[in-house]
Amino acid sequence: MFKKLLWGGLVAALLAALAVVTPASAAQSLRLQYRTSATGATADQVEPWFNLVNSGTTSVPLSGVKIRYYFKADSAAQQYRFACSWAVLSCSTVTGVFGTLSPGTATADRYLEVGFTAGTLAAGASTGDLQLRFYRADWQTLTQSDDYSFSAARTTYGDWTKVAVYTGGSLAWGTPPAGGTGPSPTPTPTPTVPPTNPGGDGVVFDDFAYTGSADPAITAHNWTVRTNSGGPGVPGASWPASNVTFPSIGTGNKALQLRAATDGTTGGTSQSEFLNQRKFFEGTYAARVKFSDTPESGPDGDNIVQTFFTITPLAADLDPNYSEQDFEYLPNGGWGAQGPIMYATTWETYRNEPWLAVNVHQEQTASYNGWHDLVLQVAGGNVKYYIDGVLFAQHGDIYYPETPQSVNFNLWFIGGGLVGSSTPRAYNQQVDWFYFSKNEVVAPAEVVNRVNGYRTTATTWKDTVPNP
Repeated sequence: MFKKLLWGGLVAALLAALAVVTPASAAQSLRLQYRTSATGATADQVEPWFNLVNSGTTSVPLSGVKIRYYFKADSAAQQYRFACSWAVLSCSTVTGVFGTLSPGTATADRYLEVGFTAGTLAAGASTGDLQLRFYRADWQTLTQSDDYSFSAARTTYGDWTKVAVYTGGSLAWGTPPAGGTGPSPTPTPTPTVPPTNPGGDGVVFDDFAYTGSADPAITAHNWTVRTNSGGPGVPGASWPASNVTFPSIGTGNKALQLRAATDGTTGGTSQSEFLNQRKFFEGTYAARVKFSDTPESGPDGDNIVQTFFTITPLAADLDPNYSEQDFEYLPNGGWGAQGPIMYATTWETYRNEPWLAVNVHQEQTASYNGWHDLVLQVAGGNVKYYIDGVLFAQHGDIYYPETPQSVNFNLWFIGGGLVGSSTPRAYNQQVDWFYFSKNEVVAPAEVVNRVNGYRTTATTWKDTVPNP
């Protein structure tokens, strides 16, 4: 009897354990859908886009999920870089690291492993777009036609078993190539350095208390009102100084105002830019900016770009010393996206012909009409973008700037993005103040406190950052 009771107890315990484990594991059914936006046999970058689907009845923690895209390296020594262009889940939660297959096959000796730092995929849900890309570290054209996971025919999403999905280290979807099931590679962390320089090494503050675009104080303060031709924007558009004004605003202060106007023709299109010299590098940049969703008059719909950014000029194609960090607001969309949309983009370099962009960005489809506090922190290998005190994007690695930059505010139309109307219309962008602290990480709330302090003492201009 004792043995029967003991056996019965063991069976009962085993069944209870199975009741907990089996339904959960059986119900988790992940499927990987794939498409590509770069279908050529060769390309500037591989662009695998994924949509991970949970067809099961229980949720899946994404922190335990890995997606592997297998490819053939162009050479044994070739290195690659990963970037997330856009993700419904937010690129800030998406990671990418490269691993090696040993031995490899004719179509795969490397893989890109995509992971997630947070999030849960609910039963019956999908991640939505994961628009990813990777490219050669030397930015040269690569061959992808011989890659195991690549398919030029996949221009719309569909189930794809040549990309593998792992949960908890076990294969959950797909058919890896030989040797493709090894352990995950160890990511190389982005270096982070805590702020060690309270107070910084100088500040620049400007309340834009100027009388007009010809005010000699503008030049004395190292600002330039752009009047020369050239890009960006509509080819042949003018950049008149009259498009830069300093009206009074509701706070009782003046603001920098940029204007861009068009009648739909090149000759009838004007844009504007206001920029400072190249003496800004690591530290905290901030500005209070008013974006506009609609023109002050005339028909709406032009692809207009409203910006606050830093930049080091491009000396030559793929110049390694080029850098740029952008806040760009497109109220009517552009670059293939529907508006309103905000971009935070960090650039390593680019090439004009044929076009090759080496950058990483985060975007948010939402209206940013009205006033917003924009803060950019460049320190310790990280570039952080804040909007109204909330972290919007964080970038690092090769995208971190290397050389001093200028500060720019720019308002321009995307070439080919004008609506088909000859009725004149004009857009405005305003900037209440600009602040920079050299070699200091300043929290967004503290930036506002310091600006308010300057205004309390009627300080309209301060510059203690040495000129180059």
